[in-house]
Amino acid sequence: MEKKNSVVLTCIIITGVIVALVAAAATTTAETVTATYWSLVPPVIAIVLALVTKEVYSSLFVGVLSGALLYSGFSFEGTVLHLFNDGIIMVLSDSYNVGILIFLVILGTLVCMMNKAGGSAAFGQWTSKHIKSRVGAQIMTILLGMLIFIDDYFNCLTVGSVMRPVTDEHNVSRAKLAYLIDATAAPVCIIAPISSWAAAVSGFIEGENGILLFVRTIPYNFYALLTLVMMFTLVMMKVDYGPMALHEHNAETKGDLYTTPDRPYANIEGEASKKSGGTKGEVSDLVFPVISLVFFCVIGMLYSGGFFSGTGFVDAFAGSDASIGLVLGSSFGLIVTGALYLIRKTLTFSEIMDCLPEGFKAMTAPILILTFAWSLKAMTDSLGAKEFVSVIVESSAGSFINLLPAIIFIIACFISFATGTSWGTFGILIPIVLEVFEPSDPMMIISMSACMAGAVCGDHCSPISDTTIMSSAGAQCNHLNHVSTQLPYAISAAAVSFVTYLIAGIVKTAWIALPVGIVLMIIFIFAMKKLYMPVQKNANA
Repeated sequence: MEKKNSVVLTCIIITGVIVALVAAAATTTAETVTATYWSLVPPVIAIVLALVTKEVYSSLFVGVLSGALLYSGFSFEGTVLHLFNDGIIMVLSDSYNVGILIFLVILGTLVCMMNKAGGSAAFGQWTSKHIKSRVGAQIMTILLGMLIFIDDYFNCLTVGSVMRPVTDEHNVSRAKLAYLIDATAAPVCIIAPISSWAAAVSGFIEGENGILLFVRTIPYNFYALLTLVMMFTLVMMKVDYGPMALHEHNAETKGDLYTTPDRPYANIEGEASKKSGGTKGEVSDLVFPVISLVFFCVIGMLYSGGFFSGTGFVDAFAGSDASIGLVLGSSFGLIVTGALYLIRKTLTFSEIMDCLPEGFKAMTAPILILTFAWSLKAMTDSLGAKEFVSVIVESSAGSFINLLPAIIFIIACFISFATGTSWGTFGILIPIVLEVFEPSDPMMIISMSACMAGAVCGDHCSPISDTTIMSSAGAQCNHLNHVSTQLPYAISAAAVSFVTYLIAGIVKTAWIALPVGIVLMIIFIFAMKKLYMPVQKNANA
């Protein structure tokens, strides 16, 4: 009955959105919506629909459709052509996007092989002897996420596949695992000088040493640094609040890792465990594939940046193509892992080949969501979202100079949340910041950091972000469960970061603003513990 009501609600809301857009057609044309607030309407529609209806596929599609309607001036032919030619088909024909999809499939296949070989189960048994508590399992997840700082996509799926058996053993909810993965993906990459994110940021900086500027922004990247502080404090103090508190309560007291009835990955895990039945796996069956994957992905990134053609190490990372590097690295990792299993007779050749379609099947949901999310970004780009935001930032620069870092942080949060992309937000705001400030002005570094931190924050919150989607996939958690449980944590870190940027805009040094931000974050978590501890005690009683 509940599912039927949800379907009816979804249909009503989607119909209402389409009717409202058609009604708007009477007063808007393609020319009047370009580079205006209308350019951000499609992602807002998609996000609101997803959060209200709990149905992500139709919500994203309606968002894409609304963008096509606005762009074409509500012409039927123009809408259809823009929806498919300039949307879905275009993003699926983009070589970078295709590389990411191939990487997903290869990683899904590799995880399937590790499960079938018994490596995941063996690692879970080994860690159960060394990790004795839920706190230890979560701390190990955070530390592993911090160690894999090369790329956020790689981080999400690798940490998830390695730590999932460990957190399951200690009854950590899938929602909490997804949060820990997501919070150590982009927030860690954005403060790591050797990463695909550092390369992306430096690519948007012209006429300056991009990597050097990136390094200078690290102490001012308050959202990333405070998120790390928040994670460690939450775990060690055993604090959970918002929807996450219910998920953690159910996992710890009832052994229910999912909470909601919808658990799309549970069947896949059951099938994998049955097929691995009598296999006696070893810890090396998981550790070796992961190490080889990390090694080859680093080599792949360096190769794509020209390291083996004479380019320096740092410059090679700055000029690397994450898509090519990850595909090359994961491919070699898959081949080496398959060879290891064949030599050790852990799996037969036929069993390895069976993992290819199974790995693809496991990644179908993330691939579909990513495709719609990329299409949605294509719609906002075609509607001139970049130009609209540029006008807003440049008009506020002169009047609120000391408040500008905080203002840029909020604007970057909103853009990244609405479009689901950090890198796109970098491309919009970083060139504007470089125009507004002189290179010698400390406010340029603070404002650049605010842009980067806000982009990561919005990306962290957004249900249409590729990193958020992959974190759900890595934890094998229902996507909207991950979004709804993570949102209060991300917003809390964002609020403290906003205050910290207000302070930084006045004192112009991280060594005063950052300690204040850390103290505020710890005080906030203490307050949440006092607020939620009685509720948790009553629930346990």
